[in-house]
Amino acid sequence: MPFHDWWQSAEHHSYGGPMPLMPHRAALLVIDMQDDMLPIMHRSDRTIGTIAGLSFRARASNVPVITVRQQGCGDVLPELASRKGELVITKTSADAFLDTDLDETLIRLGVTEVLVTGFATENCVETTARQALSHGYDLVLVADGHTTSVRSQPTDFAPPDQSIAHHNEIYRHIDFPDRSVRVLPALEVDFMAPEPGTRQGQGRGRQPPQGRTDS
Repeated sequence: MPFHDWWQSAEHHSYGGPMPLMPHRAALLVIDMQDDMLPIMHRSDRTIGTIAGLSFRARASNVPVITVRQQGCGDVLPELASRKGELVITKTSADAFLDTDLDETLIRLGVTEVLVTGFATENCVETTARQALSHGYDLVLVADGHTTSVRSQPTDFAPPDQSIAHHNEIYRHIDFPDRSVRVLPALEVDFMAPEPGTRQGQGRGRQPPQGRTDS
C-alpha cells in the first residue's frame, strides 16, 4: 500500500481505535564514509566493500540509499558516492537526526525501518542508531557494515574488533518498546519486514508524527 493510501485509511480510524500498520519500507543509511576518516578507519577495505555490496543490492530492490556526511570531513569515498537523485544529509554532530531533515526525509519516503552502516561504531553509528529508535523507526544494525578507528597505544579504548563486537551485542539485547531491533550481517539483509515476534512491546510499529495531514 502506498504511503498516501495508508495515511488516508488511517485518517478514517477514530483516535481511540487501532491504527493500521504502515507498510514496511526500509532505507539504508551510510554514515561518515569520507576521505578524512579513511586514514584512521579500522579494516577500511572490508567495510567499504561490505557497504558497497549492500548499497548495490538496496538499489536493485528500490530501497533508498541515503548518504550521511559530517560537515568539514571531506568528500564521500568514491566507492560509496551517492548516485544521481539520491539523498545526501549533511550533519554537524554525531546524531544524524539533530538539526537535519533526515526524519522529515524518511517520513516523506514512507520509511519504517532504517539499516545503519558506516563510521564510527561508538560515535555516529551508535548515536544515529539509537536516535532512529527514539524517532519511531525499526532498526537493523549491519553487523559487518560499521567500523571504528584504529587505536594508538597506549589507549583506554577497547580494541577495534572488540568494540564493534560489543556494540553488535548491545543491539542484540536492547529492549526498546514497540520497535524491532535486529543485528544482521550484510549477506543476511533482505530488506524485508521483520518477522512477527521480533518487536518489543505491543507491536504498533512506525507511527506518523502527531498532527501530520500531508502525504
